[in-house]
Amino acid sequence: MQIKINDVLRSYIDPLTESEYAALERSILVEGCRDSLVLWQDVLVDGHNRYQICQQHGIPFKVIENTSFKSLDDVKLWMIDNHLGRRSVSDFQRGVLALRKKDIVAAKSAEMAARAQAEDAAIAPAEGEAEPKAAAMPLSSREDIARAARLSSNTISQIEKIQKTAAPELVEAVRSGTISINAAATVASLPEAEQVAAVAGGKKFLQQAAKEVRELRAASRPAKEPKEGAEPMTEVEQLRAEIATLKERNAALKAENAALHERISALVDAS
Repeated sequence: MQIKINDVLRSYIDPLTESEYAALERSILVEGCRDSLVLWQDVLVDGHNRYQICQQHGIPFKVIENTSFKSLDDVKLWMIDNHLGRRSVSDFQRGVLALRKKDIVAAKSAEMAARAQAEDAAIAPAEGEAEPKAAAMPLSSREDIARAARLSSNTISQIEKIQKTAAPELVEAVRSGTISINAAATVASLPEAEQVAAVAGGKKFLQQAAKEVRELRAASRPAKEPKEGAEPMTEVEQLRAEIATLKERNAALKAENAALHERISALVDAS
């Protein structure tokens, strides 16, 4: 059988790192290709790295065809579930995969609902019968997505923010483990140029950028309203509170200014 490679499927899951690929290659050279490659008809679904290594070294392998796939979306859902079950997949990768699954399931549900509604509309109800109801479209909650990824709902929200607003360099940094999901979501609120500069500065610059954003947010929060029944603040107390807030903002801005100067110096030295 001539195995075909679908570029969409090959790139659908994050590739192995160089060290992971080298470890897999060593294992196959010593033990052979123990796991069968999975096909959809003659298209390779699972085992792209194993297939490449076996082809390169002339190592025999086995294949198995999954006959349950009806469409490319079915294949993608199988790939997602297969990788979500692996312990080696990082939290960020699991979150990304679970969000992809949500999008595919939502699209399939919408398509099925539209088809059912069209079929119902084509059949005129008999006199006295109620009009057919449109099929309900199930929606996946953030809790469902978090459960599938074995993550918290808050982490899923952070990953969504990273996907929407993070520069590609920042996404790569969190994917490689240089920065945590929490810190990356914070840095992703900065303009893209500042994100790129922070990534270029390395791990310490990224951590500092996240710290500065958190400090600015804390300084800009409005003062808490006094509790019911509590005595109102005097004019002097109000002025003191405003001065304290302004001092916090000034300190945060100074820290941000110093960090920006350090980034510029680092970029100049590197050029």
